[in-house]
Amino acid sequence: MAILQTRDLEKNFGGVFVARSINFEMQPGEIHCLIGPNGAGKSSFFRLILGQHRPTAGTIWFDGQDITPLRSYQRIRLGISVKFQVPGIFKALSVWQNLEIALQDNLQGDSLSAEIRQVLDFIELRDQAAERAGNLSHGQQQWLEIGMAMSVKPKLLLLDEPTAGMSPQETAKTGDMVRTLNAEGMTILAVEHDMTFVRQIAQQVTVLHFGEIFAQGTIDQIVADERVAKIYLGKTNEA
Repeated sequence: MAILQTRDLEKNFGGVFVARSINFEMQPGEIHCLIGPNGAGKSSFFRLILGQHRPTAGTIWFDGQDITPLRSYQRIRLGISVKFQVPGIFKALSVWQNLEIALQDNLQGDSLSAEIRQVLDFIELRDQAAERAGNLSHGQQQWLEIGMAMSVKPKLLLLDEPTAGMSPQETAKTGDMVRTLNAEGMTILAVEHDMTFVRQIAQQVTVLHFGEIFAQGTIDQIVADERVAKIYLGKTNEA
């Protein structure tokens, strides 16, 4: 059974469609990347999944349940977690405190501390645990938010351009993190522009264009698709 499925999903604003008849499906344990040119509807699709936008038509199913009428917090409680493009960390608090906030509803005491240490090791920020999150480098802030999002062990982790602003080395390290989480059983849907990163992590790729699904397949199939190259990959095929 698909962990995430949309059926005839549509969203328009005053007659302008940002999602049109989207029938999307991903399986448990999959890394699926969502790509497309600017304005393709990727962010709108994410907001529909999260409940930040209400669909004009269609339904969204998560883990066998119709979540279309549910609010964002209700969807999160069912097992969806998200890391946004711009880090949503608490910059005035320490790295440790940020992770504590993310985990405090699920763990307490020694169990909470032990889990925070494990996450710090995973995102390689153990030495920065007491440092203000706002003092971290951009890449480290991105990793901290990934740590906050994955620490609650969601059934589905949404990543919105997780490598935005990163160096090639940081991007590769982020890809290693994503693949490790997936190897441990986490299902991941990522919006991304960096095709090197997509090549590193993606098992399946969906291309959106003008709010519609334009192409789907493996990364090799997508890169070889001349239609995709024409609308999006022309300048990044060599990546």
